[in-house]
Amino acid sequence: MLIPHHPEALEGLRRPTAEDPLRVLVSGCLAGWRCGVTGDDNGLGGLLSALFALPTVHVLAFCPEQHALGTPRGTPDLHGGDGLDVLEGRATAKDEHGNDLTDAMIAGARAMAAFAQAERAELALLTDASAACGSEVISDGSRFAPVRRHQKGVGVATAALLQLGLPVLSQRDHTSLARLRALLGAPAAPAAGPDHRAHPWVLANLPKPNPRA
Repeated sequence: MLIPHHPEALEGLRRPTAEDPLRVLVSGCLAGWRCGVTGDDNGLGGLLSALFALPTVHVLAFCPEQHALGTPRGTPDLHGGDGLDVLEGRATAKDEHGNDLTDAMIAGARAMAAFAQAERAELALLTDASAACGSEVISDGSRFAPVRRHQKGVGVATAALLQLGLPVLSQRDHTSLARLRALLGAPAAPAAGPDHRAHPWVLANLPKPNPRA
């Protein structure tokens, strides 16, 4: 299984052209879909629009939560581990009301992985902190708990994609996104910050290394 945010995640990608653009699997909300739990795009729809507009990019949008649970829906979070633990039966997914969403989250993850395979995706760009699409930091238990806890780990869909060997980045991986823009032929621009795993908050609050990193 690949490691999300790995410094070498982009090195194996080919240099795309307008005639043969890079096939990028994208979380639906990042692509502007109104697939958030309340029926909006989580405020993320325009975040990477310049990147997605490049002629060297072919966006393959998918929302595993909407696919399995519909919209609107309860807010899923993981209990007892991360997405890989859910796939392997060691952890569960529940919404803020305590409803068990484990089977649905696995179904959505498997559907996203099947879509990625069918469309021959070469890279995934997913929404971090999501119980489905998170790739570095996710909630540890319900995000609506009186004291919200976080953990290093991946969401359920991200785990399924990594099992396929698909590289995964997030919207918070600023250094890697700058490298990706260069690969795609975009005008040079400085990175807006570090990748998420190197963010000061992550280093200060989640210092324990991800055991799969």
